[in-house]
Amino acid sequence: MSKLRVESFTISLDGFGAGPDQDINHPLGVGGTSLHGWAIPTRTFQQKLFGSDGGETGIDDEFAARGFQNIGAWILGRNMFGPVRGPWPDESWRGWWGENPVYHVPVFVLTNHPRPPLVMDGGTTFYFVTEGVAVALERARRAAAGKDVRVGGGVHVIQQYLRQRLIDEMHIAISPVLLGSGERLFEGVNLPALGYACTKHAATPRATHWVVSRR
Repeated sequence: MSKLRVESFTISLDGFGAGPDQDINHPLGVGGTSLHGWAIPTRTFQQKLFGSDGGETGIDDEFAARGFQNIGAWILGRNMFGPVRGPWPDESWRGWWGENPVYHVPVFVLTNHPRPPLVMDGGTTFYFVTEGVAVALERARRAAAGKDVRVGGGVHVIQQYLRQRLIDEMHIAISPVLLGSGERLFEGVNLPALGYACTKHAATPRATHWVVSRR
C-alpha cells in the first residue's frame, strides 16, 4: 500500500511550522520564509521552484530530493493554496505558484467551501475536498495509483493526520531561527503515544534533519 508522507516540513527552534498573520505578502506567515534557508539553495529546490540548473548538492539536497520521489498525489490545507478565507468570492485565485505549479500530479485541497477542479499546466490539477481528511486521503491514494501521497501542510492538516496515525513517515527539518509565535507543529500531539519514533538523523550548518516513522 502506498505511504502517506510529510517531506521537507521545516520548523523553527521554538517549534513553529509557520509564522503568524498569513496574507498575500506573507504566504508562510510573518517570518515564515526564514525557515527555509536550508532548502532554497539546494539543486532540487532551484530546479523545482525556479527552473534553474544550478544549486547546491549534499545532505540538504538529498533530503529535498527525496520529497519528490515516488509521489503520485499531494494533500494541502486551504491556507497552503492561498490567502482567501471563507466562501470563494470567485475563481480568480489560482495558487501561489503561477500557471505551472511545482506538483505535476493531482493535488487535493482541504476546504469547507466547494469549488470546481482547477486544471493547471504541467499535469497539476487542484481538487477541492469538503468532506474531510479521510475522504481527501482516499481520493489522493486512488489518484496516486500505487505511488505515495505527500501531505504538504499546513500545521493543522498534518496534526489531523498524525492524531489518526495515518502518516507513515515524516521528514522534519529544524531550522536555526526563532519565530516567537505562529503555529506549533506538535502542539497537543503526543508522538510516542501515537506510535512514532525517530529513525534517521543528519545535521548540516543550515538545518537538523529528522525522519520520524510510525512503528
